[in-house]
Formats: sequence, structure tokens, C-alpha cells
Amino acid sequence: MPKKQPYFPNNWKTYKDTPAEWFDSIEFDEFMDWKIGGYEIPSSVACIIREKNLRTGKVKEHVYQRASAAKSKVRALMNIGESEFTVANHDALHFLTPQVYEDYDDPLA
Repeated sequence: MPKKQPYFPNNWKTYKDTPAEWFDSIEFDEFMDWKIGGYEIPSSVACIIREKNLRTGKVKEHVYQRASAAKSKVRALMNIGESEFTVANHDALHFLTPQVYEDYDDPLA
């Protein structure tokens, strides 16, 4: 039987009870650029895929060192067609879903 991981208490109550004046405030746009637009993936990682199964609601994260392995996973997820997923690499973020939205205008239809 594997050893149980030791419990490391967090300090959420300390942060919750801290007065707001103790924290630096920043504008919303600055925060979005910093945290959302400024994500960084380690150089040893080629791609991260976060998958949400629409049937079960379970979320899984897959990390790949090779782009070819990530492409294979994306193809497999698309063929199954029951998950929406986000693909993050060093250049961009992509969100893919099997659902067709009503406001989507298909120029080929």
C-alpha cells in the first residue's frame, strides 16, 4: 500500500482576514495582460491539453513534451467527440468543442 502524502496546511484564513489595503491594487486590463495573456509554459513542455468530458463533467490535464504526441491526442479527442478542450502551447491558446453554437454562421453551409 502506497504511503499517504503528508498534509500541508494552507494559510487561506490568514489571507482572508488580511485588510484589503495591504494588497496592491491594479487595473483589470493590467491584471488580464499579466495573468491571462502572460502565461508561460516551461521550455521542456511542448503542449498542455485540458479536457472536460461533457458527458461526465470530469476534467483531465495532459502535458506533452513532443508536439506529435499532442497532435495524436487532439485527433483522438476530436474523433471521440464528447469533450471540449483547451490546447496551450508556447505560441497560442485554442479552445475546441464538439458543440455547434446557434450564432455560428457557416459560410460553407
